Amino acid sequence: MARWLAGRPGMSGPPGIVASLAVALSIAVCGTSGPADRAATADNAATGGSRPGARSAPRFWSGTDGFAMSVTGTGPYAEPVIGGTYGGYVGMAGNWAHWQGCGGGLVWSGANARQAADNLARYRAGIGVAVFWFMAGPGVDPRYDGTVPEAVAWGRRQAARALANTGRAATYPVLWMDVEVPGEAPQFTPAPDNGWQAVYTSPCSGRVRTWHIDPAVDRGVVDGFVSYLAAHSGYKPGVYSAPAVWKSIFGTGGASRIPGLYEWTYAGNTSSLEHLPSGWCLKDTSTCARFFGGQHRGDRTALMWQWSGGGGTRNGYGDFDQIDGARTP
Repeated sequence: MARWLAGRPGMSGPPGIVASLAVALSIAVCGTSGPADRAATADNAATGGSRPGARSAPRFWSGTDGFAMSVTGTGPYAEPVIGGTYGGYVGMAGNWAHWQGCGGGLVWSGANARQAADNLARYRAGIGVAVFWFMAGPGVDPRYDGTVPEAVAWGRRQAARALANTGRAATYPVLWMDVEVPGEAPQFTPAPDNGWQAVYTSPCSGRVRTWHIDPAVDRGVVDGFVSYLAAHSGYKPGVYSAPAVWKSIFGTGGASRIPGLYEWTYAGNTSSLEHLPSGWCLKDTSTCARFFGGQHRGDRTALMWQWSGGGGTRNGYGDFDQIDGARTP
């Protein structure tokens, strides 16, 4: 992701993602269940609402994503730095550049995944573990021919790889497509736009052949990913992006509209941890989550907000997420 440009302790790839998550979940499920309200009362982000199976559970959970963070406690685990219950971890199931042999990095914290899985299984707290796939646009497709059908096929091939990496271990029902323009981030991608805005001479070359891609062709990649998930898994498709990034890729016409797709946004992010989230806004500020593709934070498909650490901001710790537990699919 674009905000992860510098290496941090705890960076590791997920070649053992399925096995590590399966072990974490089996350990947690075999343990004795703790009282749900123990986790709920510790959460300082409660804003009303309820979650099935948990008494007095908060509507919103606090979570992290990407690189490892110091999650404290012995169960239930606490959200790092800001306190409250640790409500979930989102890790990278795969990176298109790594898949294509371009050396793209992988970001996964086995420790955070185990802690999040344990909180869900033992204490019915949070969402457990979710995953995302670092998406490639049509411009780095080895078979690119400028057509929508090939773009759809490219999206389907990425979905197949994402599912193979993830298996059935993730507890969260949404598999996220990470759609962004990361800029110069050679440790993650040789293409500064991930192939959404330009066509490259080859997936790994970093050399542009054509400087324009029709938004309909870009959209074909997303549609292909979505259709493959629907046909081959129980995961629901979601998109991680931001309004400005989404517009720069898909424009404002029909190709940009994604009604019904779940969303995780990083718009309205901040480097300060002074004001914590309350719902979709930071307390005592005008900073709020902004979604994309024709959707808004009042929609049932608005699920997550990376409120600090997104978009290249630095807070000194890592990425913090606000997760709407009441809207979990």
